Amino acid sequence: MSTTDKQLRVGMVGYAFMGAAHSQAWRTVNRVYDLPARARMALICGRDTGKVAEAADRLGWEAYTTDWRDLIARDDVDVVDVCTPGDSHAEIALAALAAGKHVLCEKPLANTVSEARAMAAAAATAQAAGVRSMCGFNYRRVPAVTMMRQLVADGRLGVIRHVRATYLQDWIVDPQFPLVWRLQKDKAGSGALGDIGAHIIDLTQYVTGQLITGVSAVTETFVKERPLPAGSSGLAATVDGDGHRPATGPVTVDDAAVFVARLDGGALATYEASRFATGRKNALRVEINGSLGSVVFDLERLNELEFYDATRPAAEQGFSRILVTEGEHPYMSAWWPPGHIIGYEHSFTHQMRDFIEAVATGVDPAPSFADALQVQLVLDAVGRSAELGSSWTDVEPALATVAA
Repeated sequence: MSTTDKQLRVGMVGYAFMGAAHSQAWRTVNRVYDLPARARMALICGRDTGKVAEAADRLGWEAYTTDWRDLIARDDVDVVDVCTPGDSHAEIALAALAAGKHVLCEKPLANTVSEARAMAAAAATAQAAGVRSMCGFNYRRVPAVTMMRQLVADGRLGVIRHVRATYLQDWIVDPQFPLVWRLQKDKAGSGALGDIGAHIIDLTQYVTGQLITGVSAVTETFVKERPLPAGSSGLAATVDGDGHRPATGPVTVDDAAVFVARLDGGALATYEASRFATGRKNALRVEINGSLGSVVFDLERLNELEFYDATRPAAEQGFSRILVTEGEHPYMSAWWPPGHIIGYEHSFTHQMRDFIEAVATGVDPAPSFADALQVQLVLDAVGRSAELGSSWTDVEPALATVAA
């Protein structure tokens, strides 16, 4: 491999689910792709000394710290990778950008529109000094999704008329599942809407090249009280009439969100995000219908697209299966022979590939913080619409349109 000696020294804040996924990608990316810089896993940060020390050893980081401010202040960190809950995204990312560090921040960008606007503005200021930033919507980097976008951009579907997107999970169906941070609005910002709904909002806008301009939404919290997890004495517990404190606390986010939308190219769209779809583990599905054809992506069949070409003779029409594993398919040239499928973790490796290449060559990566702000504005409109009883709600304008 002819990768240069130029290094991008990475400091990552957070080491749980997303931290593990990002670590795997940082470890792998330069072993797969020939890039203009090499990622060096310099430092990982977490609040618990014992746990972050173990994570550093297990995930492959050179050193660890318990203070993200120390991570940002260090001279041997060029990139700050933010993998924390949403309530700390803005503070960490803003400090990193101000210190001249490149930033990769997990989705959704922030917990509020005001935080996201501040982050997008700071990113634009830092950009002028050559500091790059990107939001981690990893499903853009699934080869089949990138090919789906190409089909739309090449006009193979004609005029886009309908968009259907669902993201269904069932991991909190059990009412005894504990009140983890993802079920608390002050930490997560929202529930299924921001956690998985953000993915399908970004993905459909990326694939179609059209932005959501207005929504009508409903949300629901099916289980409103949950057991407090062990060691959660700081959480407010429900107090009954006798003054007892049952070991439960209120769920302050949505369990499911459903909304219809209009896109700025004229398409109609429907979206559904739920953590209560019993039997569905990670079921993300997008279907695009156009005047000349349709295309379908299903994350549980990650290496495939279903494509309908209405321009073919009637006797030959029907949905066909495209196995996206050929060397000429997006991202696939570095992997295995045709027909040898890849998995979920590869989307993060592709994400790091694109980020490293952009930073090393002085190009702005996508999705930018401005793009992620636009997704945040859609999330905000959905929330406001639901609060108003499904009232039609326009999406506020962002700083920029979705990047190519």
